[in-house]
Amino acid sequence: MRKDERLNMMAKNVLTNSVKLQKGDKIYIEAFGNSTQDLFKEFISEATKMGAILFYYFNDNEFKKKLMENSSEEQIKAHGQIHVDIMKQADVYIGIRGDDDLFALSDIDEEQMMMYQKHYSKPVHSEVRCGSTRWCVMRYPNKTMACSAKMSLEAFEDFYFDSCLLDYTKMSKAMDSLVNVMAKTDNVKIIAPNTNIEFSIKGMGAIKCDGGCNIPDGEVYSAPLKESINGYIQFNTDTVLDGTVYSNIKLEFEKGKIIKASSMLNDEKFQAILDIDDGARYIGEFALGLNPYITKPILDILFDEKICCSLHMAIGSSYDNMCNTNKSAIHWDLIQIQTPEAGGGEIYFDDILIRKDGLFVIDELKCLNPENLR
Repeated sequence: MRKDERLNMMAKNVLTNSVKLQKGDKIYIEAFGNSTQDLFKEFISEATKMGAILFYYFNDNEFKKKLMENSSEEQIKAHGQIHVDIMKQADVYIGIRGDDDLFALSDIDEEQMMMYQKHYSKPVHSEVRCGSTRWCVMRYPNKTMACSAKMSLEAFEDFYFDSCLLDYTKMSKAMDSLVNVMAKTDNVKIIAPNTNIEFSIKGMGAIKCDGGCNIPDGEVYSAPLKESINGYIQFNTDTVLDGTVYSNIKLEFEKGKIIKASSMLNDEKFQAILDIDDGARYIGEFALGLNPYITKPILDILFDEKICCSLHMAIGSSYDNMCNTNKSAIHWDLIQIQTPEAGGGEIYFDDILIRKDGLFVIDELKCLNPENLR
């Protein structure tokens, strides 16, 4: 990427506003992929100027691949424990991901992948990082992402910065209305092509994501009562998990549990993921995507879950600030876009239609439609 002053803006914005870095904070900065180095250096430089104590770590999926291919379960456990001990010392975590090969991990043995998720990803990131640090994760606008988005690099860079540097203060104020509505809601019903599903979010509340833990940001999330989901849903956005692509995932629920599931691509691997532990067959999150600059999927969950006019549900763990109680080695967001072009859809809160074909239809939520957030 050409030197871009917007990289410095990103670093300053995230350190100041997202994680609220203070002098003396211990900050763990991790970068994935060679292309991330310009932004990596900006974060190191700015965090140092702000008086933080740094630990920085350069990583890559090619490194992870060699580890997973050749490690015993005992080795992966020990590897995870080392990183748990490091993460426990951190007040702040920054993750910059710019993988040069999206599919580098696609041929890893399923058992090895599950061991890595269980003994590294879950304890280090799901438990310690999410539970104990002020954290923010982001992507880097490299050629691989531009190709995935089917855009030129220059056009993708503009899309990236529009999405990441939007007016989060304006968005945050508008989100308050949805937080209030969701906090009062019991029953949620979603109807769309190959989708007819109901569940309760009673007592769960709602959390707005307004530039704190993710960049780009733009969602309001809650969680279903663990055993309340019944019906079926098909997600119309392709997704990549650990280097493998899945497509048109369909889930069928009975009393909250996934009793039937399929993916048009790599279904065998998909079934293995659902069997990683008991929590993988339950849902830990329900959310509505709101970022007005993200209008189409780019095969990257961090962006795709924020698509305006979309919803997503996460297989696996719920967040600690939700009393859903589901725990798993995974937290995997699956996205359904509800624009007319994608097939449309309706969302009801307590039998009141609140969004149709991706747009809010009740007056108190119209402030969250895309034209009002740009």
